[in-house]
Amino acid sequence: MKRTRTAALALATAAAALAPVLVQQATAAEGTYLQDPAGGEKAMKSMWTKDEMHKVEGQFRFHPGVRYKTVSRPGPAAAPDYERRSGDPSTLAWEPSYEFAWAVSDSTVVKKAVTVKEGEHPIVVHAVLRRADRSTVAEVHKELKGEPATGREKVAGGRRIACDTGEYTVEWSVTRSGYGTLTGSLNWNSSCEQYRTAFSRDHGKQS
Repeated sequence: MKRTRTAALALATAAAALAPVLVQQATAAEGTYLQDPAGGEKAMKSMWTKDEMHKVEGQFRFHPGVRYKTVSRPGPAAAPDYERRSGDPSTLAWEPSYEFAWAVSDSTVVKKAVTVKEGEHPIVVHAVLRRADRSTVAEVHKELKGEPATGREKVAGGRRIACDTGEYTVEWSVTRSGYGTLTGSLNWNSSCEQYRTAFSRDHGKQS
């Protein structure tokens, strides 16, 4: 009797350790993104004005933002009363958001040589999510006033995208009025297979 109780407690403890796994995966999924240009935190596209006295830099990040509901799952055979919440693959969907970064530099003495990043600036950020046929699925546009010379802005997309609906293109731009507009694009695959696989494997551990 004592051995059975000990085994049941051990299995319940192991199940408890596994319980937060999916929650952590969801958090990690929200933190993942695609970036243009590729690279680290400081990777930026840039352009100078014709007189080479002002420079605008820009970076874009697309956050797919996977979402799903959780359902109650039974515990292992040795601890059937232990229940846990886990992801329901039938509720998987995407809810993208769009993140823009910019830097504005002004030459002070020599063109392109001595620059400063100061003052307040009007910044306009824009992004369009398109299907393979070029039709628009979602679009964000925001005009920012009195922004610092370097900054970052994340804009909610406000629309859910169904899983496995193909390849998409995200076109983006960052504009500093009077200086110029930086543009770019990146591709995104809407497959949710990795999350369905993760849910399936996790359920298998609990059986």
